Amino acid sequence: MARDGKTSKTSYLLHNMALFTVSNFVSKILVFLLVPLYTNVLTESEYGIADVMQSTLLLLVPLLSMNAGEAALRFGLEETGRRGSILKSGLRAVFYSMVPVLLVCAAAILLPVDHQLKVYLSLFAILFVCNALYEFMLLFCQGLEKVQVMITGSVSCTILVIVSNLFFLLVLKIGLYGYLYSQMISFAGASVILFVLSGSAKLLKETEDLSLREEMRRYGRSMLLYSTASWINNAVDRYYILFMLGPYQNGLYGAAYKIPAILTVFQRIFAQSFQMSATKSYKESDSVRFFSELYSLYNAVMVLGCAALLFFLRPIAAFMFRKGFFAARTLVPPLLMSVIFGALNGYLGSICLAYKDGKSMGEATGTGAAVNLILNWAGIRLFGTIGAAFATLISYFLMFVIAFVKTGKHVRLKVHFWKDMGAYLLLAAESVLVIRELPGGWICSAVILIVLAVFYHEEFRKVYLKILGKAVGKSGKA
Repeated sequence: MARDGKTSKTSYLLHNMALFTVSNFVSKILVFLLVPLYTNVLTESEYGIADVMQSTLLLLVPLLSMNAGEAALRFGLEETGRRGSILKSGLRAVFYSMVPVLLVCAAAILLPVDHQLKVYLSLFAILFVCNALYEFMLLFCQGLEKVQVMITGSVSCTILVIVSNLFFLLVLKIGLYGYLYSQMISFAGASVILFVLSGSAKLLKETEDLSLREEMRRYGRSMLLYSTASWINNAVDRYYILFMLGPYQNGLYGAAYKIPAILTVFQRIFAQSFQMSATKSYKESDSVRFFSELYSLYNAVMVLGCAALLFFLRPIAAFMFRKGFFAARTLVPPLLMSVIFGALNGYLGSICLAYKDGKSMGEATGTGAAVNLILNWAGIRLFGTIGAAFATLISYFLMFVIAFVKTGKHVRLKVHFWKDMGAYLLLAAESVLVIRELPGGWICSAVILIVLAVFYHEEFRKVYLKILGKAVGKSGKA
């Protein structure tokens, strides 16, 4: 796409956001509608086991593949003439990552351990293979700028999940096994679709560039602390709860995360689009203004989205959670707020990674992860499951502050610091009202939502004027 100036950068971002919106809304809304099925068919303990398996994948796939997918995305956007080499190098790293997982699981299966554990290990090994291939192909297609192909693969994965889940859970009624089988089928099927539609078979015929392979490895290694620390911040609370409180409480906690996942949909749409824009725009003269305005708008959307979900939390929880899972609603507010700071940290991370500075983000997320490890242990011992939720919130906020400082080495963002801090305090107050379920709390939540809308009306007014200006310009040309 030819691009010149700020209008072109904005158009490029909005074009990709529109495409990712289709993908994420179709995928996430359909998966969202499956949550009542999961919480009705699976027990709290089964849901907790499935959640831990998926969390473990989030750690092992990028760690063992040396962030092959992220390297394929980053280099694919710049090295347009060597994408066949990028594909070969990335797939080699992915296949190498499968070896230790398969060996460890096979060795554990041969040990005299519980039969149920052996079955879970076997399923996890297969799940790892399918997920590693899917995640790599998804990011590789994004690096090719074949967003339509990426969306087709993502939506296909979702459709396969839904159809297979309905068959395994409602027809065969095989519970957790059926849930895991559907994950394997969806990842494997979507991987094949992405491979075919992206023309990867043709790209594999190209000669591999060994110097580029080494450069990709260095980039992937530089991101290991960042990706591992990010995983700790995202998932370590589940492991603490599992081992300290048991699978029942972990199942509730995993269910509670499904409501913040609604806000994560918006975060993911923007993050996927902005990562591509940041890589293409970081060297341009007006990048500071571009990045600053986007930061302010992004923060406003996340804050208002969080406030709205807190206001509607009880009816949403009543729809999503069945049986004992309804108790998970009180865990949601701090997890929702942590999504805001996680999203902003991801935004800052995209800027740093555009400059190939994985070290700074590794330091920020590493510090947050260390704090998270300590606070989770102390919080769960003192307050139970809600302690883990607040530990996650505090560590995410700390990580965001450090990332903001680190990003200043490359771009000094112009933000409204005191207004943002006031907004976060209002969200904290709304969270307390929702957790305590105080009389008249919903009225106070409505007032807070209105105040926050007033706080950030200027950010949305600028977007409206830009859209209006473009519309007038187009009509004038016509």
